[in-house]
Amino acid sequence: MRRYETIIIIDPDLSAEKREPVLERVKDVIAQQDGYLALIDDWGTRKLAYEIKKKERGHYIRFDFCGTVAVVDEIERFFRIDDRVLKYMTVLLEKSADIEKIKEEIAAAESKAALTEVPPEPAETKTPEDQTPPAETEAPEDQAQPAETETPEEPAQPAEPETPEEQAQPAEPETPEEQAQLSEKQPPETEANEADTTPTETEEEIK
Repeated sequence: MRRYETIIIIDPDLSAEKREPVLERVKDVIAQQDGYLALIDDWGTRKLAYEIKKKERGHYIRFDFCGTVAVVDEIERFFRIDDRVLKYMTVLLEKSADIEKIKEEIAAAESKAALTEVPPEPAETKTPEDQTPPAETEAPEDQAQPAETETPEEPAQPAEPETPEEQAQPAEPETPEEQAQLSEKQPPETEANEADTTPTETEEEIK
């Protein structure tokens, strides 16, 4: 039994449901001819190197299978008469295929692909409830205000001394009664002045 690889290009305008009958037909042909279908690889829609049946893009599918030449002939005959298939190509991979070995290779490839597809678990992020709230900063009003410094009081200025004239002057009487009392107490100024200033005639004669 030989191992083959067949790549087909399907009309890109077809939906997945309309492409499925083509795949089912290939599976039936391989099973009827006692072949073994190892893998169906869907490559998706890609741009063509050149236009095929006025199509610039095509949907690629790869079949990896084991069988005889009769299996290949029947599959290619189906592709030729089906308008959904734009182009096909079959390549011989192994002249003598070991099915058990192929199964092991495919199982190893699938397990490796499964490991690479599993995304790493994201690190647990703390919810706002778990996070510790930041310490509250005191508002400027709550902060201790500096003690007010007392301004030194202005030193008491000494009273200006009174001049001799001010000290000698007696208080002036305010009422007429007080003025009359003061005039009675004071001696007449004329008599005192004459007695003090003019010497008597007897004294001049003695001298």
